[in-house]
Amino acid sequence: MKNIQKTLIIIAIIVVLTLIACVSCGVFNKVTKKTQNPIATIEVEGYGTIKVELYPDTAPNTVANFVKLANNGFYNNLTFHRIIKDFMIQGGDSNGDGTGKGMYSNLDPNVASTDDYEYSIKGEFLANGIENTLRHKKGIISMARSDYSSLGMTEEGYNSASTQFFIMTSDRTSLDSAYAAFGKVIEGYDIVEKIADTEVKPEDEENKVAEGTPVNAPKITSITVDTFGVDYGMPVVQKAFNYNNYVQQMYGIDPSNIQ
Repeated sequence: MKNIQKTLIIIAIIVVLTLIACVSCGVFNKVTKKTQNPIATIEVEGYGTIKVELYPDTAPNTVANFVKLANNGFYNNLTFHRIIKDFMIQGGDSNGDGTGKGMYSNLDPNVASTDDYEYSIKGEFLANGIENTLRHKKGIISMARSDYSSLGMTEEGYNSASTQFFIMTSDRTSLDSAYAAFGKVIEGYDIVEKIADTEVKPEDEENKVAEGTPVNAPKITSITVDTFGVDYGMPVVQKAFNYNNYVQQMYGIDPSNIQ
């Protein structure tokens, strides 16, 4: 009888130790297992495919914004509308000329039209009080934004990013503290370089031809992001600063007449 009791105690101890080991292993795996960063695939008509790893640990709201726009189809059939050789290629503007911002309905197609508005996001960079250690080196993707410092409205400029992004084709670390870098090209950098070689028009202020305007803007067929099952949610947004309304109200000037 005693032998049976001893055997049962030993079995119980083994079972308990096994359960503890399983639980400990599960906890260890949870702690040590790194979540796969999202991967954006950018298809450019006539050029090829660019793959970009996004860094939600570095710029979480910027990544959430980009993921939501891309997977809602916002970027499909837009262009790289600004190309400056040995600097960057810029795309993601619905107007195709650098003036466009996103609408909240681009993030949430179910929003009522009466509740829709142009939106922007807070810039995730040091000058805006947010640490971002990603350097603006070749292959880095970052968010484009406006600069309203000439109006004395620095904060509005810092928080004016919406849908436009750029990919670096050279190292410009002077941008680090003032633009929200959020990912890096991991495949297809040769495609980025081909796009960077696109012919551009001569800059012409009189005829309002901006620097880096392509003769034939490369077309983004699609951008999709594989999140590997992670839901990055809706980005935190705000109503976009309306530069045109501000200039008209403050100075009585039609902004389109400003050279």
